[in-house]
Amino acid sequence: MIDDDRPHEECGVFGAWNVTDAAAITALGLHALQHRGQEATGIVTHDGVRFHSHKGLGLVGDNFGDAKVMAGLPGTRAIGHNRYATTGETVLRNVQPLFAEFEFGGLAVGHNGNLTNAHTLRRALTKRGCLFQSTMDTEVFVHLIAISLYANVIDRLIDALKQVVGAYSLVSLTNDKLIGVRDPLGVRPLILGQVHGADGTPGYVLASETCALEIVGAQFMRDIEPGEIVVIDTTGVQSIKPFGHLKPRFCVFEYIYFARPDSVMEGTSVYTARKLIGAELAREAPTDADVVVPVPDSGVPAAMGYADQSGVPFELGIIRNHYVGRTFIEPTDQIRHLGVRLKHSANPAVLAGKRVILVDDSIVRGTTSQKIVEMVRAAGAREVHMRISSPPTTHSCFYGIDTPERGKLLAARNDVAQMAKLIGADSLAFISINGLYRALGKTERNDAAPAYCDACFTGDYPISLVDHAEPREAQLSLLAELT
Repeated sequence: MIDDDRPHEECGVFGAWNVTDAAAITALGLHALQHRGQEATGIVTHDGVRFHSHKGLGLVGDNFGDAKVMAGLPGTRAIGHNRYATTGETVLRNVQPLFAEFEFGGLAVGHNGNLTNAHTLRRALTKRGCLFQSTMDTEVFVHLIAISLYANVIDRLIDALKQVVGAYSLVSLTNDKLIGVRDPLGVRPLILGQVHGADGTPGYVLASETCALEIVGAQFMRDIEPGEIVVIDTTGVQSIKPFGHLKPRFCVFEYIYFARPDSVMEGTSVYTARKLIGAELAREAPTDADVVVPVPDSGVPAAMGYADQSGVPFELGIIRNHYVGRTFIEPTDQIRHLGVRLKHSANPAVLAGKRVILVDDSIVRGTTSQKIVEMVRAAGAREVHMRISSPPTTHSCFYGIDTPERGKLLAARNDVAQMAKLIGADSLAFISINGLYRALGKTERNDAAPAYCDACFTGDYPISLVDHAEPREAQLSLLAELT
């Protein structure tokens, strides 16, 4: 569930090349990716002669459901972006895609993730005379491309990418190319699909998740590889790999919460992964109970897996109302707490007199978990045992996930027993980090070379935190490498 007690993914990106009504296809793709960002959305198209753009605050349907808006976005190529802000305030100037004119033509950019040296680069660029129009990391890419001494846009982009540090996926549109980029560790996702083209030749789409393909009638081709640049133009698809090979560190939280359950991430079904995580959680943390109840929606597959493994019946003891706004944007705790009740209702027919296992995906601040436990008890539950399908969130994310500062993370300040007491549960258990890896098909976490980015659970940050709490020597060393 998306609320004040969850980390939030920054953005979703989508690109279309050589398709009829590219803006409409992009809007549909963004609709499928709405879960990755609900604060703002934008589309830029190119009609073969000029660029067209529309951006707005709010949801995809609110901005691109108007025929007049869509008529103003002609062309067979487009990129689009859904925003959840992790850097930069939510105002129109911070809505992507960003667009700029260069001597080689126009360039539109949409980006998902965070640059951990964005502030350092911004200061350096400002000293060089660059004027920033937004407060987003994304604009750093634009200025680095602008000042590059290389002649063509691809070489300029490579020059820019070799200066940034962070986790990102990026889509870009020029006068004659659609470009997709994934960070060298592949932390953030990006996939390539094929669709029937506008002129009978193949058309292509780029998207953050595979769930955006079915809605536009596209076939999955492959994941963009970590550190890969894909260039799509009239000659087809070209792959460029300007970085040395690094062991990938895909964000493990995509499997736990961020991705839509019908997506396939890095060859793994998200739905299946969540059920397997729930089953492993049941093996690690069993308890006597009468019903297993998910905290909807993201807790549902894990709860199904827990119920299957434990033999305890699965029931919908909490019903979610999908027609209310997100509570985490409200300014006061009082309204946030009210928002939990607006979004979730207890089902007394399932809960009354029962020993209940509540399954959820994570606990961040603990605010929502406390209210959910209270609600279930008020509906007559005799016992409430909480099971979490991720390890304790003990560290902040700097790679595009909007988690609070570490001091506000419940697991950073309390052990599991204390957390159980604070949220009011009879018992509380999290899946272990090794259990999570086992559920995802690994034997266990290899501490020397982990398969995923799991920094929010372990504090093992795979990408240097140039602008954050890191020894000064490490910052100076990295900056020396960049320059």
